[in-house]
Amino acid sequence: MALARAVGRAGERAGSGRAGAHPDIPRPDIPRPDAAALSAGAAAALALLWLLVCAPGDAGCHPLTVADLFDRVIRHSGRIHSLSTALYAELEKHFPPRDNELGRPARKCHTSGMLTPNGKEYAQKIPREELTHVILKLLQAWKEPLSHFNQHIEHHQELPDDSLSKAKQISNMVHELKTGVEKVTEKMQSMGIISNSLNGMASSEDTGLSISNEANMMSDSDFIHCFRRDSNKVQSYLKILKCRIMPENSC
Repeated sequence: MALARAVGRAGERAGSGRAGAHPDIPRPDIPRPDAAALSAGAAAALALLWLLVCAPGDAGCHPLTVADLFDRVIRHSGRIHSLSTALYAELEKHFPPRDNELGRPARKCHTSGMLTPNGKEYAQKIPREELTHVILKLLQAWKEPLSHFNQHIEHHQELPDDSLSKAKQISNMVHELKTGVEKVTEKMQSMGIISNSLNGMASSEDTGLSISNEANMMSDSDFIHCFRRDSNKVQSYLKILKCRIMPENSC
């Protein structure tokens, strides 16, 4: 009985702040988190909206156009590049090069041996299928190394949680971006914009596995520097590919 009375008094105190208020119902004067307050993980999950497909007979559903899909993957790649730029600055701040490393040779990225268009002019000339394949190949080449990097960087206790969060976001978002680009590719093939010859090209899965060990040998800041370079390439190639398919954008 004493316990019941104590619980009853606690309930009265909880509801005494406003007449008729129920302790389980949020009060209207308590601010609710807006979209800007969403966690980074939840915000990244929203990027998967490009995977939505319409069910047969659903009149209220509007399928995404090729332009819509391109816009989404381009925005997603832009967010990835921004995150990698911020993470690189944080790594340079917490792990500055030692005196004997100031004159170290230029970084050699693990994807340096991959053939990619050198400049916008060349990217505009190669076949669309080949440019699409280059984009997918670059993304695949970073999937496994980023996963290993994310596990490795968690052991750096001197890094702030925000830096660790960025590393995890980047790894997850690259997986999402590759899925999105694959969706764009399927859409273009179904519409006859590009041929199905892309399916016969060398598997991008093999490319990622063959160079992941080389990536693991790099320093953390060099690793993110190289990723930032390639993420910028991916975004540029996506923009060029969209412009070539939809020249009305006059880009």
